[in-house]
Amino acid sequence: MPATQPDSTFALDQANALKRAQVLVEALPYIRRFQDLLVVVKLGGAAMEEGSARDTVLQDLVLLRFVGLKPVLVHGGGKEITAMASALGLSTQFVDGLRVTDERTMEVAKMVLTGKINPDLVGAINRLGGKAMGLSGEDGPCILVHPQAGPNGEDLGRVGEIQEVNSEPVLALTDRGMIPVVASVGLGYDGLSYNVNADTVAAALAAELGASKLLLLTDVPGVRDRQGQFQSRLTVDQAEVLERDGAAADGMIPKLKAACRAARAGVTVHIVDGRQPHSILLELLTEAGVGTMIEPVPNDA
Repeated sequence: MPATQPDSTFALDQANALKRAQVLVEALPYIRRFQDLLVVVKLGGAAMEEGSARDTVLQDLVLLRFVGLKPVLVHGGGKEITAMASALGLSTQFVDGLRVTDERTMEVAKMVLTGKINPDLVGAINRLGGKAMGLSGEDGPCILVHPQAGPNGEDLGRVGEIQEVNSEPVLALTDRGMIPVVASVGLGYDGLSYNVNADTVAAALAAELGASKLLLLTDVPGVRDRQGQFQSRLTVDQAEVLERDGAAADGMIPKLKAACRAARAGVTVHIVDGRQPHSILLELLTEAGVGTMIEPVPNDA
């Protein structure tokens, strides 16, 4: 005798199925709009950590690739670098959100970024059914830098300021249906490796690639003003005021600087809480969105 279920349970199942179908229908115009367009995603904050938060981010990237977008993943690894440096007896100092990087710290940063985090992310994407390949700014090379000083001329050591971006290695992978996973290490004109802020790498790549979107995933819901009010939408001028007048602090300083750089190159920027499940899909493929959007400056402006 076939199993039966109460009418109320059947009605609930039907309602849930209808909601899922409505979500797909809502996403359709956005999928059509972004077809074949590049989207750069910077992974950072709590979303970098092993577990469900990271996995949902990577699932989103795989889904975007399958529905016709071309995602590029950029990552740093601040917490892991700090933990490894501490284990090796190295002190950590930041200036204006940038890690002061001596030669030994650079060795640790490169080991963590290219030897652990990058292959871990590539492997996770491949296990989720996507196709990924890892590289760093030194490969190609993608990212050429010279030494960067602090805001008051401080010596930051092996911290790189981006001078040139070569998008060919990244495009070679996206054209083959792959998701490039880029570690934030740059090559200096002196032939040395440099630590480069991952937000800055993501913004520079997005600008050079002519990306449609740049998503900066972090561990806060978005940008707030000096009164603590959440800002769902900002112009570049408004974002630069928040960065200059002290509303932004610590890691949000390079994030806003990077966002404004990309927006002035015509890229729409979203600062999104990577801890929220499927925040990339919610921000890109729904009307409401979940983070702070910084409007692009038109190319003819």
